[in-house]
Amino acid sequence: MVKLKARIGVVAYQGAVSEHLRALERAGAEALPVKWPRDLEGLQGVVIPGGESTVIGDAMQTWGLLDALREWVRDGGAVFGTCAGAILMATEIKNGKPDQPRLGIMPLTANRNGFGRQVDSFEADICVRGIEGSAFRAVFIRAPYFEVTDPEVEVLAAVDHKVVAARYGRHLATAFHPELTDDLRIHRLFIEMATGGQKNPG
Repeated sequence: MVKLKARIGVVAYQGAVSEHLRALERAGAEALPVKWPRDLEGLQGVVIPGGESTVIGDAMQTWGLLDALREWVRDGGAVFGTCAGAILMATEIKNGKPDQPRLGIMPLTANRNGFGRQVDSFEADICVRGIEGSAFRAVFIRAPYFEVTDPEVEVLAAVDHKVVAARYGRHLATAFHPELTDDLRIHRLFIEMATGGQKNPG
């Protein structure tokens, strides 16, 4: 029997869309752009890329994807947000617009631009629970950090005591950009989570 590839979508309005599509394909998934609610059909996971969280959130609302994605999540879909995408997954956003559209599917607080502005962007080697091997070289660009108080949210990585990666059920959020590196371990982790084959970290 031929094993079918996982089908993972990437929200394709703005940000590092092509980089995520390439990384997912290299990690063994079938990667597809997502703009319309109908594009969610048959997907097991969806990536919301980095970029500008207000722009991506406004586009998702305008194109009808925000409500459709919430319903898709209720039906069991998995979401992976990087940087701006992770901000949109949070139930609370600090330093954002008061009426900023968001998915609100992870019970955490995202501190927008938590590490500073564009000039404060940096790279760091971090240990990420749930992936094997050496430290992950993480790229932070106008990155947020997360405040986690819900015990069901698992902290996967931190920098200077600030949470930069977290998991909640089948959802994954990173403050950094794994798609901008050649390291596919975090994309592979999400594919495992989206297909029900997630590993227990630790």
